Amino acid sequence: MDLNLKGKVVVISGAAGKEGSIGETILQRLAEEGAIPAVIDRNARGFGYVEAIQKKGIDAIFCQTDVTNPDQIESAVKTIAEKYGRIDVVINNVGVNDGVGLDASYEEFMDSLKLNMVSYFLIVKHALPFLIKSKGNILNIGSKVALTGQGRTSGYAASKGGVLGLTREWAVDLIKHDIRSNAIIIAESWTPSYDTWIRTLPDGEAKLQSIVKKIPLENRMTSTNEIADTCLFTISNRSSHTTGQFIFVDGGYVHLDRSLLTED
Repeated sequence: MDLNLKGKVVVISGAAGKEGSIGETILQRLAEEGAIPAVIDRNARGFGYVEAIQKKGIDAIFCQTDVTNPDQIESAVKTIAEKYGRIDVVINNVGVNDGVGLDASYEEFMDSLKLNMVSYFLIVKHALPFLIKSKGNILNIGSKVALTGQGRTSGYAASKGGVLGLTREWAVDLIKHDIRSNAIIIAESWTPSYDTWIRTLPDGEAKLQSIVKKIPLENRMTSTNEIADTCLFTISNRSSHTTGQFIFVDGGYVHLDRSLLTED
């Protein structure tokens, strides 16, 4: 299926994670579709990713940016807009489950909000004039934690809850401009960060198996490729009448009956 993303300028934040991360996987899939990825991330790894994409004959740009810094976000979006003269899609993908709980300081809590939610607001705010011109769309990457809670992560949970609120608010606010706004909600996905976390646990393998058993569909984690596939379909014109939606790519983790998990 041709998703008609070729030549579309797609701003994506948090896409310079380690190889195999959600953002990096989405980035590579965008390039495969012939889109023009415009990466906003603080990690210099993004320079290498973009250079590799360019060597394949696909245009791309990396703006090294601390997304907790409003001025840097504004500058990054301006740089992208000046180079291409348009922005067709914004994918907000920043997310760090930073463990900022009730024992954290005010400053730590606010820093978590700035990273995990406020950056979404600022990128869309500065990209909006161009999205209006292109009748583009917004895709926010969310988390099950916004709906289920997790414990000991108030900052991340509040941020991801706020991201879902912004998703619906923007769908309403921007409908007059024919701009769509949706969110992808992820539960358990195997990423380099997940692997690192499991390795820190004394009983990591047992913990991993207990998590996998709780995923109803095929008792396995969601792959980053499956997440990327859903993202690309959602931002494409093949999903042209979908807005204000929370799209779960989670193998039924959040909603399906727990009786499915009963062992025979």
